[in-house]
Amino acid sequence: MNKKTFRSSKWFGPKDKDGFLKRSWLRNRGVPDEYFDGRPVIGICNTYSELTPCNAHFRDLAERVKRGVYEAGGYPLEFPVMSLGESVMKPSPMLFRNLVSMDVEESIRANPIDGVVLMVGCDKTTPALVMGAASVDLPSIVVSGGPMLNGRFKGRTLGSGTDVWRFGEDVKAGRMSTDDLFAAESGMHRSAGSCMTMGTASSMACMVEAMGLALPGNGSAPAPDAERNMIAQMAGRRIVDLVKEDVKISRILTREAFENAIRTTAAIGGSTNAVIHLIAIARRLGVPLDLSDWDKFGRDIPTVVNLMPAGEYLMEDFHYAGGLQAVNKALLARELLHGDHVTVNGRTVTGNCAEAENYNEDVIRPMDKALTDDGGIAVLRGNLAPDGCVLKPSAASPDLMKHKGKAVVFESIEDYHDRIDAPDLDVDKNSILVLKGCGPKGYPGMPEVGNMSLPAKLLKEGVVDMVRISDARMSGTAYGTVILHVAPEAAVGGPLAFIENGDQIELDVDARKLDLLVSDEELDRRRAAWTPPPPRMETGYQRLYHDHVEQADKGADWGILSGVRGSEVPRDSH
Repeated sequence: MNKKTFRSSKWFGPKDKDGFLKRSWLRNRGVPDEYFDGRPVIGICNTYSELTPCNAHFRDLAERVKRGVYEAGGYPLEFPVMSLGESVMKPSPMLFRNLVSMDVEESIRANPIDGVVLMVGCDKTTPALVMGAASVDLPSIVVSGGPMLNGRFKGRTLGSGTDVWRFGEDVKAGRMSTDDLFAAESGMHRSAGSCMTMGTASSMACMVEAMGLALPGNGSAPAPDAERNMIAQMAGRRIVDLVKEDVKISRILTREAFENAIRTTAAIGGSTNAVIHLIAIARRLGVPLDLSDWDKFGRDIPTVVNLMPAGEYLMEDFHYAGGLQAVNKALLARELLHGDHVTVNGRTVTGNCAEAENYNEDVIRPMDKALTDDGGIAVLRGNLAPDGCVLKPSAASPDLMKHKGKAVVFESIEDYHDRIDAPDLDVDKNSILVLKGCGPKGYPGMPEVGNMSLPAKLLKEGVVDMVRISDARMSGTAYGTVILHVAPEAAVGGPLAFIENGDQIELDVDARKLDLLVSDEELDRRRAAWTPPPPRMETGYQRLYHDHVEQADKGADWGILSGVRGSEVPRDSH
């Protein structure tokens, strides 16, 4: 039988000066002859960085992946790409998601890689690496870094992000001292890993598992748990098999995989950021997916995972209650998933959860005792958002889901910070806070500022939620009746740009409507008087981003990056 020839053989196979050059340089680390005998070369794409706290344990995790690759007869080669840390990067890691995807794509294509392990953790690292790998379309598997252990402070459980927002408002309202705020810092983040709430990092880890691009348990196993190391090692073994079987990423990320992910998002109370990221990934592969699919497939799916920010518990509790496999089993019982979809371990979705059990029905609730009967992501449209916007019902206040109020407008995030706590701000509990200029082009990078903190004077009166509207995003750890991703955004002349203080806005989530109660004639007058804002940077990457980024309903990707470009490279010049 002829031995299978892999892509890397173009680099290492030739018995001439070209092959000599490629092999010889790698031998400077003492690589034995048999590593160049045609075995699969596995790239380990690592987003390790001490500037990305969620991913700071990836050095050790990568060694576990390598161990698995060696065991399966592959040759692992680790390479770094730009890392995106949500906690410290400014102005927004989202600004660099597309840049990282390009880094990943070109690094894979340019090098002798037959398959790739994508090591992801913090929010944007997951979509960035999957987007880049999708554009090359080689066999790929995801290993997430896992969530932190539950936070603890003065006898109570803390959730990363979620309790930060609560503490911030408690301090503004005088319910919490700044000393206690500072004292809670170490208790909130007690171990390696990403946010342990159902924020964007955990949501996306669950999404790649739901789509079949990661091994069972990847979505929830805590970073310090021994199971996380085992998942990494088994992924290293499995990627070698995927290369030998020529199972490309496009074989896994089918239309059915995305439909499963949408329904899973609803069931787990996943982040609104998943909408943008999954649309962007689908567009890289040419898979049809748009904003309306989130209502088509996610509406009326109960939210059964009782986790912050919508519920009480955290990812550690979710994992030990049965994790995503227990959720999938419940969804399959109602025929809400494509159970025959094949995943990276070679088994179907149904096969992966056949033996799953729910060990804690307060954490993973039965369908008839759901946290929210109508979960998912609500897609709203109207004259204020012709191309759509989103709201997370499981994190919103039921009494605000149908609401009419006057607009209190902030023209920019700087304007918001300058005025939100002013004693003379003309605002009451029925007002609707409106923030402009924070969309993909406007900021640029669409920062997570949509969950605007409420005015201090209303917090002191006991107000805990208000309707908030913006073209920004919000952290998956946040909560409230927050309308996000308004498209078109204000910076390109979307209707959001023309809202004025005192305008009446009407929200009806059940009817999926969001309307500005201003006549078309008046809007035309305001549009004619409007001047587009200049880019915040005239040169450099941020200007490049501004010029190429598409709107939120298109995934905020660059149009020039859509579609699969494949793995072929021209003959080199040596």
